[in-house]
Amino acid sequence: MTINDLRGVLKGRVLLAGDDGFEQAATPWNLTVRQPVAAVAEAADADDVAALVRYARRAGLTVTAQPSGHGASGDVDGLILLRTGLLNEVEVRPQERVVRVGAGAKWGQVLAAAGPLGLTGLSGSAPGVSVTGYTLGGGVGWFSRKYGFAADSVRAVDIVDADGEPRRVSAESDAELFWALRGGGGDFAVVTALELELYPAPVLYGGRVIWPEHRTREVYDAFLEITAEAPRELSVWINRLQPPGAPPMVTLDLAYLGEAAQGADLLARIDKIEDAISDSRGVVLVADLGGIAAEPTDPAPSIARAELLTGLDPDAVELLLAKPVQPLINVQIRHLGGALAEPGAGAGASGAVAEPYLLSLLGLGLPHTAEATRAKQAEVVADLGAYISGRKPYTVLSPGETAAKSFSAGALARLREIKRARDPHHVFRANYPVLE
Repeated sequence: MTINDLRGVLKGRVLLAGDDGFEQAATPWNLTVRQPVAAVAEAADADDVAALVRYARRAGLTVTAQPSGHGASGDVDGLILLRTGLLNEVEVRPQERVVRVGAGAKWGQVLAAAGPLGLTGLSGSAPGVSVTGYTLGGGVGWFSRKYGFAADSVRAVDIVDADGEPRRVSAESDAELFWALRGGGGDFAVVTALELELYPAPVLYGGRVIWPEHRTREVYDAFLEITAEAPRELSVWINRLQPPGAPPMVTLDLAYLGEAAQGADLLARIDKIEDAISDSRGVVLVADLGGIAAEPTDPAPSIARAELLTGLDPDAVELLLAKPVQPLINVQIRHLGGALAEPGAGAGASGAVAEPYLLSLLGLGLPHTAEATRAKQAEVVADLGAYISGRKPYTVLSPGETAAKSFSAGALARLREIKRARDPHHVFRANYPVLE
């Protein structure tokens, strides 16, 4: 049995190296990352997924699943790349406050379906990210301070296991695998559907406020004041932006799970800062949450690095503001804490995040900018060395990093034991595998 036999296994499209369209099909969302896979298989349905896994198991091959290609590491040499984008059904059960999503569904679809019912999921900042990929890696988003990792909202998972058998996994049916699937990175099975809890969101308040660069210190001062006392319903992210061809600026991205008047009161400190270029604060539809941070919706070549900060005081701010953003595009800090630091008893593999802030550094990955981007990221991290914890959520790992950065020693050992037991022949490989 060879890779060429794969075409007769699936109803969906199969592309091999050298086929027209292969390179495009193998390309992830981040165009900087190369994926030297042996084949790309586009599953038509869950039965196709099962057939592919059985084929890989018999042939001694490995499958890596990517619904949309976000978070790709490039560590896929010779693998079969499984695209599950066609499994994109979304079914909201409002009486149960549950949504069932296929492996290819994106957060924008879920929010559009749940919002009119006064409900929301624990989405991230980009509506084009797949629910499954984001959630399997933990998922830190707008309402994580209130409800924790998106992975902890999972109620059941439909999978295909390493023998190619479809299964439904829950806390009752398989507690160990259920724990690993929720935040462990997808190294244990191919997920074909998730069922997630939804949360009441009758009213949301938020938006983005933009100021010119000369207001940066005032905005940072306001950010520190607001986040020091922010209720769990409020998330505030600060950005130093340097868009290509535009002047530098500073922004606050804001989302409050509650009434507009209360949100406005909590953010009144912002009104003291003059010269705002734009201010979109107001009532936000759940379906429009993905627009607050104005993140790119099309694939692009980028290089990202993220680090957890043990604190953010005036000395750290001095370090952050001492040098220009260039050649980066964005230096972002997200306020964490709340439920992320205090997971419930039934939480998944993501565990707790004690660090109160997440630093993200984004730059272009073009050939003439990549080296400078990486050097600048390293410089920022070195400057903030005393505040860098050294660990980071799985969902923000970057190419070249390992899953070991994301878990405690005990959690990592447990994940590795589950991997060895459930996938002894290494049929599956996640973007950042738990076994190196």
